[in-house]
Amino acid sequence: MLQEGITYIHEHMTIDLSEVKESEDCKLDLLNETIEEMKELYALGVRNIIDMTNTGMGRNIPYVERIMQETGMTIVHATGYYQHMCLPIQVFEKSVSELAERMIREIQVGIKGTKSRAGVIGEIATSENVWTDAEKKVFDAAIIAHKETGTPISTHTSIGTLGHEQVSYFKEQKIDMEKVIIGHVDLTGDAEYVLHMLDQGVYVEFDTIGKESYMPDLMRVKMLHEIEKRGFTDKVCLSMDITRKSHLKKNGGLGYAYLLTDFVPQLREAGISESFIQKMLVHNPRAFFK
Repeated sequence: MLQEGITYIHEHMTIDLSEVKESEDCKLDLLNETIEEMKELYALGVRNIIDMTNTGMGRNIPYVERIMQETGMTIVHATGYYQHMCLPIQVFEKSVSELAERMIREIQVGIKGTKSRAGVIGEIATSENVWTDAEKKVFDAAIIAHKETGTPISTHTSIGTLGHEQVSYFKEQKIDMEKVIIGHVDLTGDAEYVLHMLDQGVYVEFDTIGKESYMPDLMRVKMLHEIEKRGFTDKVCLSMDITRKSHLKKNGGLGYAYLLTDFVPQLREAGISESFIQKMLVHNPRAFFK
């Protein structure tokens, strides 16, 4: 599925949370600007983007296909539903099995009448310190779809909370932990918290690189240094989770390339090994999607 090269494990080529967040900045729909940034990434060795925009988040398959055609990038589509405040009415009206059937159809047949199929179930979500009944319904549907198709599952933890609870639930449902990746764990600011999840066998995402208003990158570097020191280097992946117009370079943001041009040099300066860096960027994502 993935090309040889760097993979950004958790991104959004386009997303629309503008109604929920009451901000037009949260409608990422700058096609030409995104194409230019993807071309820059391609020149830096990136070949794969895992696009976590799913049902209810403004998913736009023709838009993403255009980016792929223009750049040569492989972009993996997602199926599933996001956190409670963004859930479409169908989550509340349909049964768990009906939601699972939709996910399975998007994986095996195509999304919204297209031939483009989903390659990941995600980003299924819990809210900050709260796991609502509707969110549990989505997790149950995702587990059914996963068991039917073998498609890996990617989650959203709000500000890093409830990661342990998500892992415990997957274990209770007898999911292969190597098919689960827990998102936004860098926002915990707690290496021990993340190490506990890694010890359970799941993959994790340090995927909000550059979002210093949430967590200084220096803390992310320190956490990764401790993770390497403890020997848990095989299941950590990196990304930026760009979701706003203002995140793009043209609008004064860091842009998608910041991860490679700025953050990776910080890792090297901190003494993190080239082997671990290459695992996070190249080898671990490929292993997760094997």
